[in-house]
Amino acid sequence: MQEGNRTVQDKGPPSVAAAATAAVPLRRTLTLTHTVLYGLGVTIGAGIYVLIGAAAARAGMHAPVAFVLAAILIALTGASFAELAGRTPLAAGEAAYVREAFRSDRFATAVGLLVVAMAIVSAAAISVGGAGYVAVFLALPQPVLVAGIVFIMGAVAAWGIKESVTFAGTMTVIEVGGLLMLVIAGAVTGNDVVTRLPEVVPPLHPEAVAGILSAALLAVFAFIGFETVVNLAEEVHDPKRMVPRAILLTLVLTTLLYVLVVWVALVAVSPAELARSSAPLALVFERLTGGSQRTMSAIAIVATLNGIIVQIIMASRVLYGLARQGNLPRAFQDVNAVTQTPLFATAATTVLVAALALLLPLEHLADITSRITLAIFAIVNAALIRIKQRGDSMGSRAFVAPAWVPWAGLVSCVGLLVADLALGVALR
Repeated sequence: MQEGNRTVQDKGPPSVAAAATAAVPLRRTLTLTHTVLYGLGVTIGAGIYVLIGAAAARAGMHAPVAFVLAAILIALTGASFAELAGRTPLAAGEAAYVREAFRSDRFATAVGLLVVAMAIVSAAAISVGGAGYVAVFLALPQPVLVAGIVFIMGAVAAWGIKESVTFAGTMTVIEVGGLLMLVIAGAVTGNDVVTRLPEVVPPLHPEAVAGILSAALLAVFAFIGFETVVNLAEEVHDPKRMVPRAILLTLVLTTLLYVLVVWVALVAVSPAELARSSAPLALVFERLTGGSQRTMSAIAIVATLNGIIVQIIMASRVLYGLARQGNLPRAFQDVNAVTQTPLFATAATTVLVAALALLLPLEHLADITSRITLAIFAIVNAALIRIKQRGDSMGSRAFVAPAWVPWAGLVSCVGLLVADLALGVALR
């Protein structure tokens, strides 16, 4: 659904108003419940399954604090997305908001390419993490598993995927169900989850703060996806009220689940063990229940494979849309008559994903994804600042973020990027 909506956006003319009149209206059938379920399904996925070990390595028992910090920073940008969705209640994304704010097709194209880069690197990170869970079933070298996963998912994306509410709902239930299973298992196996809570509070010294900030950058990766709720704006009843509420509820519920899962995992398995494991949540499941790692590994594989397909489709559709606008070579807009998918764009995306997955380790890929995402979020906040300064009017019943919110969102995104750069320099 996300990818299809991005395609509609990119195929349209530069003017958002013109796009609104030219496009065939979508049916407004989604309620707040539908929209929140979609947001949870897109946001909760491969990130938490593959990055929990790396976050534990950086922040130790204070990792839950890093996830809360990331959630607060993300919530500021979430409020900006909520207002932009109310101002422009269309199936549009980051590039559309930038075009509307700065009246620049070139800037919008650059943002579109950033979104493509984010999707490609994100898919590569998920592929590396997913290979660790697949290894529980197939004893093959990691490069073979990574390459096999990427090219099979690329073939599926090229073949064509008919997404449906039932399919998306099933994926959401499986992904969230696996995480809830861990939380419940942790709650019933002892009271350590409660008695060890004081260990979450970090000491006030530079090393602990640096570890939490570094883990917060990784945690941003796990929250990627909430912003795609705005792509449902044309299919939601009363989007000016429902979309902001859906974004807020998605972030609150996701944060709560992530913090619980991270804490249960840290109590069950030491941070050092989590960091060494290629299938960290499968190890946690085995330690808590005594059951086989295969159960949680199977759930994690569903989450990771779904995430890879989504990212490949999104990147290829944005490339297709940019080519349709004349901003990329024509080959990217060619659609195969049999599959009815942009094969060249999909193939190019798949090859780039495979190359990055084979060349870079998981943590580096996740860090790069988070940095690109923070850059995109900073631009979106700047777009809202520009629109507010211009004094564009708002319709009735629309969500309006306080004037300081996009500034705070912009500063927080840039601040985390600067802090990450400073930490990187200090560690060299």
